[in-house]
Amino acid sequence: MRAFPLAGALIALIPALVLYTLSQTGDALVTSLIALSLMVLMTGALHEDGLADAADGLGGGRDREHALAIMKDSRIGSYGVVAMLLSFSLRAASLAALARFDSSLAAVSMLAAACTSRSVMIWHWSTLPPARTNGVAVAIGAPEPTARNMALLIGGVMGLIFIASHLGVAVAIFVLAVSAAAGQVFTAFVRRKLGGHTGDTIGATQQVSEIVALATLALIV
Repeated sequence: MRAFPLAGALIALIPALVLYTLSQTGDALVTSLIALSLMVLMTGALHEDGLADAADGLGGGRDREHALAIMKDSRIGSYGVVAMLLSFSLRAASLAALARFDSSLAAVSMLAAACTSRSVMIWHWSTLPPARTNGVAVAIGAPEPTARNMALLIGGVMGLIFIASHLGVAVAIFVLAVSAAAGQVFTAFVRRKLGGHTGDTIGATQQVSEIVALATLALIV
């Protein structure tokens, strides 16, 4: 678990290189969608699936038990569809805006968002107890404090280096803070709605944090 942020950066490395290369001559939005599609294929849409299921449960559940039942259902509902559309459109639009400004900035932003969002994901995982007595998250177990702290350190330092290399330390700190705050707000909402985490809310936290990080960067530049 402590290496999750590093794994995120490694997963995003090839898509980021594709984004940088194709945006030199191609349309920024099309290039961004290609890079995102490649990253989704590499991860098997793991966290996107979590976002869709969490959106269905948290949005459509009448109470805790109903929300958990919806999230366990493999079928996707309207909340999940909307969440997927927003996830891809916001990330693609943000990366396209960054690529039009500076293709290398778009590439490092993709790397920064991939690693820092997984740090926030670990924070969510360690902060909340399991909402179920079974499931993937329960089987794996909660992150130990040392693993959590290492993941936060690795993700924070890597994100800081990536963003600061183009926009400076102050901007990097601001973007990381906004991304972490978004994860904290989502965690508080999940705590109130479910009383604990699930594998879906863990994946959804990664998506929320990544979307907010990229959107914040796009708005700044």
